[in-house]
Amino acid sequence: MLVAAGDIADCGLEEDSATAALIQEHPDAVVAAIGDLVYPNANAETFDECYDPAWGAFRDRTRPAVGNHDLSADAGAAFWSYFGTDAGAPGEGWYSYDLGAWHVVVLNSNCDRIGCEEGSAQHAWLLADLAAADADCTLAYWHHARFTSGPHGDDPRLVPLWAALADAGAELVLVGHDHLYERFAPLDAAGAPDPDGMRQFIVGSGGAPHHPAARVAPGSELIIDDAHGILRLELAADGYAWSFLTVDGGEADSGSGSCRP
Repeated sequence: MLVAAGDIADCGLEEDSATAALIQEHPDAVVAAIGDLVYPNANAETFDECYDPAWGAFRDRTRPAVGNHDLSADAGAAFWSYFGTDAGAPGEGWYSYDLGAWHVVVLNSNCDRIGCEEGSAQHAWLLADLAAADADCTLAYWHHARFTSGPHGDDPRLVPLWAALADAGAELVLVGHDHLYERFAPLDAAGAPDPDGMRQFIVGSGGAPHHPAARVAPGSELIIDDAHGILRLELAADGYAWSFLTVDGGEADSGSGSCRP
């Protein structure tokens, strides 16, 4: 099982502790922290005083993606110091791991800093990693949303990474950045609806103040922009089931899907 959210901790707010309480109910789950883990600036002090008292309880089972706020002080030195090798090589932020029958890829979507274009070190690594993976099901996560109904808008810098995953037959992409929950229909490499495509979830609901949706993006199936919560994924050998669990004790969304043939 994997539980996920991004856009998490602020010393002036309490919602991060509420989402942490949801994670506490899943003691065997890997925790995907999808970037912007601490606000406003991710230095050693804010990690220790803001993030650690809430989500720090799951540090040993957290596999984080790096967000833009995580790089806002000393180029992310505190982020990599806090998580160590569980966050990938310092200064890179891309890595992969296996979870049951699934291959999980974590990428760095701060493309202006690290490069996401074809021919970049990250893109070349991704192609090689996907080619070498021996799994029938693939999940990827990073911070910025390729497609979104939120105020930040779609991020075209991520086209090469999205296309590489789609062409390799990946099933799921998890992102944050916009502080809301959004579920998309499966999309192809170009972002068009395709029942055999990848499904993207935005889970920027970890504790930061909400971002009201600015529109309904093509392919969007559900938007929840007024609730904090986490995405729970039960990963089976041939498919997955999802639930969006909110801090008020509800299950605001759920469903299931199959791994691509």
